[in-house]
Amino acid sequence: MSDAYLDSPPLTEEQQAVVDQPWDTRLLVTAGAGAGKTHTLVRRLDALMRNEEEALEAREILVLSFSRAAVRELRERIALHAREARRVRVQTFDSWAYALLRSEQPDGEWSRLRFDERVREATEAILRGAVEDSEPGAPAHVVIDEVQDLVGDRRDMVETLLDRFQSSCGFTVVGDGAQAIFGFQVSDEDARAAETNYFFDWLRGSYPDDLVELHLSSNFRARTDEARIALPLGTSLQRLPSETAESDAAGEDIHRKLTDLLRMCPSFGTLEEAFTLDSLRDFRGTCAILCRDNRQALVLSETLFAHGVRHRLQRDLQDRPVPAWVASVLRDTGSTTLTEERFQSLLEESPVAPVGDRASIWRSLRGTARAPRGHLDVSAMRRSVTQGRFPDDLAAVEPEDLVVSTVHRAKGLEFDRVIVVEPASTAELRKQHTHIDPAAEARALYVAMTRPRDDLFRIEAPPTALIRRDRTTGRWYAGGWKTYQRFGISASGQDVCREHPPGTDGFVDDAGTLQDYLASSVSPGDELLLRPQHELTAAADQSPPYTVFHRDRPVGVVSEQFRRDLHTSLKISRTWDISWPEEITGFRVDCLESVAGSTASGARAGLGDHGIWMVPRMSGLGRYRRARKTTQEGIDR
Repeated sequence: MSDAYLDSPPLTEEQQAVVDQPWDTRLLVTAGAGAGKTHTLVRRLDALMRNEEEALEAREILVLSFSRAAVRELRERIALHAREARRVRVQTFDSWAYALLRSEQPDGEWSRLRFDERVREATEAILRGAVEDSEPGAPAHVVIDEVQDLVGDRRDMVETLLDRFQSSCGFTVVGDGAQAIFGFQVSDEDARAAETNYFFDWLRGSYPDDLVELHLSSNFRARTDEARIALPLGTSLQRLPSETAESDAAGEDIHRKLTDLLRMCPSFGTLEEAFTLDSLRDFRGTCAILCRDNRQALVLSETLFAHGVRHRLQRDLQDRPVPAWVASVLRDTGSTTLTEERFQSLLEESPVAPVGDRASIWRSLRGTARAPRGHLDVSAMRRSVTQGRFPDDLAAVEPEDLVVSTVHRAKGLEFDRVIVVEPASTAELRKQHTHIDPAAEARALYVAMTRPRDDLFRIEAPPTALIRRDRTTGRWYAGGWKTYQRFGISASGQDVCREHPPGTDGFVDDAGTLQDYLASSVSPGDELLLRPQHELTAAADQSPPYTVFHRDRPVGVVSEQFRRDLHTSLKISRTWDISWPEEITGFRVDCLESVAGSTASGARAGLGDHGIWMVPRMSGLGRYRRARKTTQEGIDR
């Protein structure tokens, strides 16, 4: 049988069986690492809309996935290879939950809720009939990707959704129990092992007579024996027992086997070696250094930047910065609506080039800010930024050949070369942590070892004993061997002030000049320096205000949240006398992002009436620099 999709790979028999299932099928697809599930899902969506007798419309298909990376990949594949499914919306669970709540109660302050709170509220809204009352209405078919990551509140929401439409809705759910690495989000440690396969078991129990189970067994990612080395253990990881003691024992055994396999791979040595650094600089493909936790990622990133090796530190999966071109487009138009031609012209003129297909960008924006007669509603586009519901697939992404990431943040990604930080044994981990889940450790190591297309290397673990987490703020900090020592603090996503545009107060450059400077001269990976404006604090729980410098040029001020967290980190005890750092060095530009603030402030600054402008997003570990000897330093010496 000839394949009609000449620009995409032909389907295997296993993939074709998935694609050909009727729209009302309850379908569970187990797809191992690199099994071509995204390619299969795109063709499945097309088939659901192409069936001559029972074709579905785009609004009748609901597609949900766990991460923004997965959403972006699926939408890009749809844009490239789909025929009928171009208008199908693909959303993360959080985005869909937010949209559902807004459709039921438009005036609700849903953006103020945390991720898990929105998901719980959406679950209640489903029970009240909010899905049926929404603009798309009840779905005829639900497609859910990465179902192994459905734990806790997300799992409850999806189960409620499928239960609600059990008699009238088909579904296609795809997952791999071997790659279930988000069980740590379940607070009850004894319940984590059971959560791993809970959703799979729920499906089998809820649809005992008509659940169709298919499997994608081929691997299309790994092109070398080295890249395939961990794959045989995937089946064992899928079948781990749900009882905690048995799961721990089986997990330890598989973790040991994976560690032994990794040690058979070539070593990259340490990041201090010239050969290693040159190899990272000179490699022409995509490469990722994958580590167990954020402490390792921060130290590895800091070391690479110190040796002049540019890279990207992978951000949290829940972060969704709005790309910088949005501010540029809104700044340059005073219209209430835009035609596609005018929008593309503004995009072309933007000093910050968009990433991705521009026609796809237009279609995605129209899904959020649709106006009559094929126009884009500019006010709705602005609201999507303000309310935190800008399309997931358009979130800012910075292409970089070298990425440093935790395994969890690299979920769903693949690279030509992967360098895995050598894992500690489960026995060693127990000495460092109060609770260890050996099965989770094994699955995370498996995910790391199945990301490469070609090369799999290992590298020595960096020293992280002095990187600790502040339980109050959740930030990492650089400490010393004594508990009161503080030498640095990690960045978070909203550390630069968003309420007023840079250049509003206390700057030599005006806001417009600074926007132009940010667009033309600030790039991901550039170093940012923080200096205090003065020593006065506005509140008892805050640090003084700090200005953000790029190459000795002020480009922003820190946010209120950063000032509170800095105070919390340095206030060792109630009687502790804080000595504020005269500089904080080492922060890097994660990306330029568009943010929403005061419309009046933006208008006064000459940036238009939309209240949207660019700021640099900070990442990495900042180190304190004190010009004079402090009380703490005196004690240390």
